[in-house]
This record gives sequence, structure tokens and C-alpha cells, in this order.
Amino acid sequence: MQPTRKIALVTGGSRGIGAAVARRLARDGFDIWLNYATNETAALTVRSAIEQAGGRCALLKFDVADAGAVAAALTVRLENETPLVLVNNAGFRRDALLAMMKDEDWQAVINVTLNGFFNVTKTVLPAMIHRRAGRIINIASAAAHFGVAGQVNYSAAKAGLLGATRSLAAEVAKRGILVNAVSPGFTDTEMLAGLPLEQIKKQIPLGRLGTVEEIADTVAFLASPSAAYITGQTLQVNGGIGA
Repeated sequence: MQPTRKIALVTGGSRGIGAAVARRLARDGFDIWLNYATNETAALTVRSAIEQAGGRCALLKFDVADAGAVAAALTVRLENETPLVLVNNAGFRRDALLAMMKDEDWQAVINVTLNGFFNVTKTVLPAMIHRRAGRIINIASAAAHFGVAGQVNYSAAKAGLLGATRSLAAEVAKRGILVNAVSPGFTDTEMLAGLPLEQIKKQIPLGRLGTVEEIADTVAFLASPSAAYITGQTLQVNGGIGA
């Protein structure tokens, strides 16, 4: 039997956008399955914040790029519980000009962002299809829409995620599953460390960085009943870049 409480699985949920999404969905009444790969201290901090606010949070340690680890962590849980929402947020940058990019830096970024989406979604999707309900929300990036020197690997991975979003949405719409993406622009997280922030702000029409809470609010909208007629779409939350 399905549980009465709704569940959201958030990958890469220990820091930054993922942590904000987990906290926001917990506020909306979701029990959180919080995935993280290495930073247990940060994951525990997020869980503590959710529990102190009256929510529930289970920590799931696995590398989304490792299909075996994904299956080992999720298969048993999925026998009795089905997430209503899956947020594919896990990803990272490893910047370099393509001519000097190491093979492992290309592969690592693709593996986590794109193969991670595949591994986790393929594992969870059959349960959603059986339930005939679900929301899959993929966290992309402005780098998927606009060329960024030094980020060919990251841009390719995030652009691939957008293509996957559209195709999967077409595949599962009749099963009651909605698939969308959120593309953050420059957002105030540790991923911006070392970048010329004042120069970057001049390129943003709103003149400031985005906040993780603003991204989380957009995810929460797509996870809500208000977004019941939206699928296969990408919401760009970027302060007007490219407008």
C-alpha cells in the first residue's frame, strides 16, 4: 500500500540548490529522501533543519553516477514507497578550455549530471508509472542555453538534460507523470567561488545573483498542483540574461 504522506527524492541535496530544494519541499509537507555522495556533515545539517521544522528526512548516501549504488540504495525502499517528486539536482563543474581538458574531467561531469539523471530516473520511474503519478524536475543551468568558455563539458551535460526532459515528458505524460526542468542563472552558491562576481552582475539585467531560495521556490511550484498542466518545459530563473 502507498503511504499517505508524499515523498520527494532530491539528489545532490546536501548543499546549495539541492539543500534549499529539500528544505522548501519539506515545508510543503513532503517527506524528503536526501541523497548525497560524500559530505555527510552537510547532509546531517540539512536533515536537522528539516526535522527541527517538523518535517521528516532520510539520508541516502550513494553516487548517482554508479548505477549499482543507485539500485542498492533505492530498490528496497521502492518496494513499499514511491516518491511523488524526483528532483535530479546532482552535478558539478570541472572547468577547462576544451583543448586542455582532461578526459577524466569531461567524463566525470557527464557521468554525474547526465548518467546520474539516467540512473536515478530509470530506477524510480517504474514505480511512478505503476502509481500513475509523479513529477520529475531536472536542474539544468544557463550554461545549457548560452555559450560559456571553459565549460564545454558542463554545458554539454546540462543541454543533454534539457533534451532528455522534453523526450521523457512525451513518453510518460499519459501515465500521469510530468517532467520539467529549471535552469538557474548565476546563483549565490559555492560553485561561483573564484569567479569575478562584480563583473558577472553587470551582465545580469536585474543586477544581482539569484538565491537558492528563488530556485527552490520554482521547483516547489513545478511540484505543486498549480503546475498540473505543465510538462516538457524549462523555466529559466536567471535575472533576465538573454532577454
